[in-house]
Amino acid sequence: MIRLEKCTLLISTYNWPEALELVLKSVTLQTVIPSEIIIADDGSTHETKKIIDSYRAVLNIKHVWHTDEGFRKTIIMNKAIKEAEHDYIIQIDGDMILHPKFIKDHLHYAKENYFIKGSRAMLHQNLTQEILKLKTFDFSVLSNHVRSKINATRLPFLAPLFFGNKYRTNNLRGCNFAFWKKDFILVNGYNNEINGWGHEDIELAARLVNNGVLRRQFKMIAICFHLYHKINTREKELENLFVYEQTVKQNIKTIPNGYQQF
Repeated sequence: MIRLEKCTLLISTYNWPEALELVLKSVTLQTVIPSEIIIADDGSTHETKKIIDSYRAVLNIKHVWHTDEGFRKTIIMNKAIKEAEHDYIIQIDGDMILHPKFIKDHLHYAKENYFIKGSRAMLHQNLTQEILKLKTFDFSVLSNHVRSKINATRLPFLAPLFFGNKYRTNNLRGCNFAFWKKDFILVNGYNNEINGWGHEDIELAARLVNNGVLRRQFKMIAICFHLYHKINTREKELENLFVYEQTVKQNIKTIPNGYQQF
């Protein structure tokens, strides 16, 4: 098994600086600090930049931003990954608080020719409001306000029991996702034609699997906690799902409009 020492932590965000501040705080508490952090910013205001700048003294951060023209996550992710200097990329959302051993676990279990589908524990609205107010996250996984107890519990010796179906792609979440940059380039990255919320991650995963890059699922390792928020508008969900289904059905391995556009 490969023993990695360096990685890029990629964080997607859009206009929730209070949450991003907590995410970056959790990064500073890692037992293994990522050697590079890239913020993929889909058009946030100056408040987000102020939070990022406040952490530059303790973290190696790059801020990749474009103008706000609606939900264009695929485009900003491709632009951000262009800036990644390391071979291995760990991707999270800007509302995910990381367990102190999150990065360590990802690096320990990284494997050639595999991408990682991680898990998340959900935080209740009341606990999320308390965390945002106090700017601290000293909570117990046993609390009723922490949902998905298996996902919230770190027991590494049990992790291999959950590696799961290596061909499955329809449940990937970009909020806890890791991959080799060379594999991402092989499939031409995220599909820039997918705009609006939904299914951009599973469509990417399908092309990875179509190219022989397989899935491993993480549970009880690489723990992260998802701050509660209202559900995004999903008006493009069915259209995006159709793109994914065609990728699977037609065994599509790459796309014309993706990472290489930048």
